[in-house]
Amino acid sequence: MSILSSAIKVWGSYTTIERRNIAIYIIGIMFYKLGLEAFNGSITTLAVDRFEDQAFRKQGMLQGLNQACQCVGSILIAPLIKRFPTRSVLAAAVLTFGLLTALLMIVDASTGGKIKPAAQEKPHYGTWNPDGLFPLYCASGITYGMVELIRRVIPRDIVGGDVNKLRRMDAIVHIFYEVAGTSGAIATTYLVLRLGNNYSFIVTPIFFTTACIVWSFITTLEFEKDLDLAQEDQNYFIQLVQGIKYFGLSVWVGAKIVFSNRKFIWLPLGYSVALYGHRYLESGIAPIIAKQIFKKSAYSQILVGGSNFGELLGAVIVFLLNDVVPTPIPWLRVDSLLLLIVWVIPFYSPPVGQVKYAWILAVIFMPVSFGWAAGDVSLAAYIQACLARRENESQHVSALGAVMAFLYSTYIVLYAILQPVLGRYVDDEIKNGDGAHAALRNVAGVQFSVLCGILLLSTFIPRGALAVNPALLDGEKLEGEVPGDLEMKGKIEQFEEAGEGESNELQVAPVNSKEGKRKSFEAKEGLAVEMAVAAHT
Repeated sequence: MSILSSAIKVWGSYTTIERRNIAIYIIGIMFYKLGLEAFNGSITTLAVDRFEDQAFRKQGMLQGLNQACQCVGSILIAPLIKRFPTRSVLAAAVLTFGLLTALLMIVDASTGGKIKPAAQEKPHYGTWNPDGLFPLYCASGITYGMVELIRRVIPRDIVGGDVNKLRRMDAIVHIFYEVAGTSGAIATTYLVLRLGNNYSFIVTPIFFTTACIVWSFITTLEFEKDLDLAQEDQNYFIQLVQGIKYFGLSVWVGAKIVFSNRKFIWLPLGYSVALYGHRYLESGIAPIIAKQIFKKSAYSQILVGGSNFGELLGAVIVFLLNDVVPTPIPWLRVDSLLLLIVWVIPFYSPPVGQVKYAWILAVIFMPVSFGWAAGDVSLAAYIQACLARRENESQHVSALGAVMAFLYSTYIVLYAILQPVLGRYVDDEIKNGDGAHAALRNVAGVQFSVLCGILLLSTFIPRGALAVNPALLDGEKLEGEVPGDLEMKGKIEQFEEAGEGESNELQVAPVNSKEGKRKSFEAKEGLAVEMAVAAHT
């Protein structure tokens, strides 16, 4: 069977409404990724260039604080997705993110900054203090964290709890996500060289707004507003206090689920540590190579483009071998071993400023990110499928949202601490005359060897994981729909049997009173079923 026929068969395994939602989600996420690469790549090069002799310490602090603010955003999502449709929260978060990215260009233009003329070598910056990047990048980090966490939760809302469907959807989405990521990273290199890194992300607000509009068309089939209706009458300040309370509750619920069961206790090592290594490769190691070895900070995005292409290949291989490799364990072991390839970097001494050597080094980044992407896609599907069976255990935060928030926050705290410390070490090595290669020997080679050992050992913790390619973990079969999904499908079938006569009588009750609100919510549940039937026909 050819790859094309296999892909058609997999696509046909989803229902009509699932295919519609997946297609809309993919289109939106590609626009989002294009804008994200332009923004992150531009800010990284802007920080490295403008902070000068403290470049990597301050760039590390900037990235670390941004990650810490992502922690706030990611935790806040757990209660929000219980109160509002996931697609609505996602669209609002990415729109806010886009507005914040536009603010930096407004500040630069208002203080005398201009788009770099074609004949000019260096960008023409405004007179604003470069330390102003900190509050702006922190604010954008909150919305960034919200969007990134929703990306890890929304597949469960679209296709249910079947691990095969989840793994295939994660792989499909990751393929298109990395196509956009690779294109965006490479395009950002030339945008930075042509427009300057103070205006190279001019496309970001446009792409984010487009993603917001596209995502608004995802249906809300399985959304149920299950909080007390009295909360609808609470003012903003009361809801703000409750948000802070749910922040702590999300951390507590996620930590309790993770550390109370051997099935989940290895996830902070297998997921959070692996994610940290991948992010440091792109945001920590790539800028050092570009600025200190190639002497062109824009070249860091070429290396990131190679990394993104490796992620694309990893997602493709998981998609093709979905039935052959049923658990994430083999992929995580491959990921751990491929981390050792970074030992090539400290011994790579290309000529200064020649772009072809940046492309050669980008090839080294590919297999490292290939291993991470394969492990991430399969592990995310495993987590979603496991926690789909305990989705409604907490009244205010979902189990899936809480665990993903806890794991993502663990990674963020790890990154926020280590990135500035390692950045200061790199600056000191450069000032002392030891050079970037000596620094890379430790922050790349030694550090990634330690990460390799941690990740590899974590794969032997789950029950049944000693085999090279385990069939099951903890004896739990995750294939097939979860009970809640089957119940929803049963409702759809009953609605179809009822005929069009009754469906046309559906009325939404007035909402002037609490009783009216209650009836309105009940009617909306029926309306969701009606929308599902319409999408199937």
